[in-house]
Amino acid sequence: MPNDCNEFILKSTSRLPGFHALPMGERRRLLALHSAQALDGLRVFEPALGLSSEQADSMVENCVGLFGLPLGIAPNFVVDGEAVLVPMVIEEPSIVAAASHIAKIAATTGGFSTAVDEPIMIGQVHFQRIATTQEPALLLQQHEEELLAFANTFCPGLVVRGGGVTELFLRTVQPNAGRPFHVVHFHVNCKNAMGANLVNTIAEGLVARLEALFDERAGIAILSNLSDQRLARAYCELPVAISTEDSSDGDMAPLESLAARMVEAWRFADADPYRAATHNKGIMNGVDAVAIATGNDFRALEAGAHAYAAKSGRYRSLSSFALSPDQRTLRCSLELPLAVGVVGGVTTVHPGVQKCLEILGPFGACSKKLAGLMASVGLAQNIGALRALCFDGIQKGHMRLHARKGRHVGA
Repeated sequence: MPNDCNEFILKSTSRLPGFHALPMGERRRLLALHSAQALDGLRVFEPALGLSSEQADSMVENCVGLFGLPLGIAPNFVVDGEAVLVPMVIEEPSIVAAASHIAKIAATTGGFSTAVDEPIMIGQVHFQRIATTQEPALLLQQHEEELLAFANTFCPGLVVRGGGVTELFLRTVQPNAGRPFHVVHFHVNCKNAMGANLVNTIAEGLVARLEALFDERAGIAILSNLSDQRLARAYCELPVAISTEDSSDGDMAPLESLAARMVEAWRFADADPYRAATHNKGIMNGVDAVAIATGNDFRALEAGAHAYAAKSGRYRSLSSFALSPDQRTLRCSLELPLAVGVVGGVTTVHPGVQKCLEILGPFGACSKKLAGLMASVGLAQNIGALRALCFDGIQKGHMRLHARKGRHVGA
């Protein structure tokens, strides 16, 4: 699969009117048409033709079989001016529908815009004590150039692609009790990889050289999943005068009457960690569903997101909502760390993941674009949840979809 973010020919629309009402076979036909995929190629999403038992056995130890989850497609998304159909793997009803519905509204004002940091991951080498006669931070600074060169010997392929270790510095950490300890932080530009294995290899490779430099034994050496150098931000503005229609039963909810209540609901989440935990979980409903579909580590994303939500010392909302000064638009934004990749790991093994990345086009070929897309889906999901809470409660549409799914499986 190409790694160049601009290598794909972009589709002009992500609209699939009536998609939810079609039989699955017809949905696949439309998906193939709109994503320039061969229809036969989408058969990897059939249980018997996707991930094989042999492939699964190579992925995890003690494998005894496969466990299926539904794959849905969220249409209507426009991200940074590009239309995209979004694969989402999730078992919970209403997630795909809510994200798609908000994406349709956002598209009327240009969709979502994003700003994504360079794919920098953090590695740590821990020292319980450093008792050198020289100032440790200054000592590290004096040897930084040679240490960087040495560190990059552990990732030569990444260096060739323009990535690699970019800086090292020393942090002093004060625990709640006892004396402070020291941590050598290093930053790695992972390019299109998530980078966990790369960073861990570099961290362990640096241990002996750092121990010799400080004349002290190191503790642990590992990456950090608080990837706060790798933030993704998504923004959209919704016209408050638009009437949003629930596609299932025709209920009408003028956003104008909801916008102020949605802002207050966000203020509640930003102020109260009990509410913020559920609020941010709704964001991760969208992020995780795309992460699973694209073979990314959703547990790492969850850990980083929730740690980042507490960066101020109090757990807060990852998103932000405000009315424009003229009260005509609802301004919505989201910022969170998203360390995601489009090469390596599961992408080399899982045929379903490979096909989902192909469906995403340019968003499946560039880690920064994928992160921006995930942030956009997370924001759409968050807006949808707040809209439901402020309109007629979260349960009405949610449980209606539960009931519909139950009927389909004979419950």
